[in-house]
Amino acid sequence: MRRKKSTPRKIAGAVLSVGAAIVIVHIAHALTLDRIIQYREVDFASPGLPSEMDGYRIALVTDTHDITQERLRAIVLELNERQIDLLLLGGDYGWVRPSFELCPFTLELLAGVRTTDGVFGVAGNHDNPNVLFPAMSAHGITPLATSGVHLREGFFLAGVHDLRTGNASIARSTQDAHPGDFVLLLSHNPDIAMRQDTTGVDLILSGHTHGGQITLFGVWAPALTHTRVITGYGGRFMTGWAYSPDGTPVLVSNGVGGYFPRVFARPQVVVLTLRSAAQGR
Repeated sequence: MRRKKSTPRKIAGAVLSVGAAIVIVHIAHALTLDRIIQYREVDFASPGLPSEMDGYRIALVTDTHDITQERLRAIVLELNERQIDLLLLGGDYGWVRPSFELCPFTLELLAGVRTTDGVFGVAGNHDNPNVLFPAMSAHGITPLATSGVHLREGFFLAGVHDLRTGNASIARSTQDAHPGDFVLLLSHNPDIAMRQDTTGVDLILSGHTHGGQITLFGVWAPALTHTRVITGYGGRFMTGWAYSPDGTPVLVSNGVGGYFPRVFARPQVVVLTLRSAAQGR
């Protein structure tokens, strides 16, 4: 007579089966959806936005890193179909290596996005501003080096240096804003929202965390929660919406960098539509 398996052995077998299934799902996701760029459409309503800017559309492209020319051209073509008013570049335009080497085609291609109000960008932690900003200007892209500009009446766009490699200051970047302006801040690293006063800012756009890069079902990212190399705040700024201690909304994009692997952290372009409303988001 054959002896029945003991309960502990059954449990162990079930655990191994579930574990194997989870691994297979994540590998399949990494090889399929995680290699396809997502265009995330997001609405943001604010009573501080001028009513005539209702419906204003902003595209955020960040962390291009080693993206191929073909994929970047496809992004440019897609954004030109979506009628963008403003293109914001969130930093990290070069290879992931200490040399801060700028990808030679990145700015040239991104400058081809047709917008109403232009293309603006900040530096990331993999960028050398002394190289990046002149290259931006040469391609008609306006660098925001802890500075800001009134794009329209009542709408102020500001940008800061990277939190780690530059002298980042929200106060200096927004000092020319007028009382009552809707202030949009572009910062490569979202951690700045936790370390500086954000009360004068209506919305912060960031990248840097890559959606966690390798995650468990897009919920938990070991690289963010087990180290402080990328962020000092765990999974707070992994992807999507978060808030500063002052209550300022922070929208974090996964970025579009194509280096492998991404696991449940799809490359992403955020297309933000601003709405003028009496209520917040």
